[in-house]
Amino acid sequence: MENQSPFTSAPSQKMTARALLLGERIDTTGLERTDLVSTAPLAFHTGQAGFVVLYKFGVAVLFGLSPLEEDDVLSQVGARVAGAVSRRDDETLMLELLAEGEEKPLANGHLSVKDATGPRLLVIADALAKSVALARDERRVNAVFDTIEPFAATLASTGRPPWKRRAMLELIGQTLLVQHRVSGRVAVEDKPDVLWDRPDLERLYARLEDEYELAERGRTLKTKLDVIGETARAFTEIIDADRSVRLEWTVVVLILTEIILSLAQMFLFRGGH
Repeated sequence: MENQSPFTSAPSQKMTARALLLGERIDTTGLERTDLVSTAPLAFHTGQAGFVVLYKFGVAVLFGLSPLEEDDVLSQVGARVAGAVSRRDDETLMLELLAEGEEKPLANGHLSVKDATGPRLLVIADALAKSVALARDERRVNAVFDTIEPFAATLASTGRPPWKRRAMLELIGQTLLVQHRVSGRVAVEDKPDVLWDRPDLERLYARLEDEYELAERGRTLKTKLDVIGETARAFTEIIDADRSVRLEWTVVVLILTEIILSLAQMFLFRGGH
């Protein structure tokens, strides 16, 4: 099964690869088949000449499927998607079979490949899936930055934080949630496992990694996450400091009140005598 080629029979020998963000996670347990090409990620042939790769971090990559075949696969996988998204990010790439020459991105935006066997498609799917997942995480992180900016601007212009405790706590919660969702889920720096058995595909993966700027985007995302983490800690310290100051003033007011009441009682006592 690994040697099946899902390219069209047309002379141009082209095939579409499409990566779709379906949700937060895809549960692939129980989807094992006798014709599996890979188990991690789960990959198998389907339809007349199609190929499907499912990633647990919520992305499906479809090769050479007709619209009806694509709908059929997505309907089957849909029940196993946790945190399904209404907006499906996608990354599309046209593959061209060129038996001779280098495997590389072409001037027309297509990718030249020598064949469409399982290992080669797994390498392509890995790059596409990471690109789509990074787009989701980049959007989430940028949304947090947009939320943080007004707080930081107020702090910079007035020297005092905006005293909206509930809003600040919500921001900290949102920040921590984004960190949890993004950190470590999509290991951008990890190469696909198939390269252990097929080192000859290293160059193809390196070119795809460069084409989609996976390493650079991963580093930028990590830097932004670090900034978000520091911001969350800073806001937490501000809230704690504010609470401490208010507690100290409360204690001072109580002490002063006690002193005033004691003095008043003393004057009243003396006046009564």
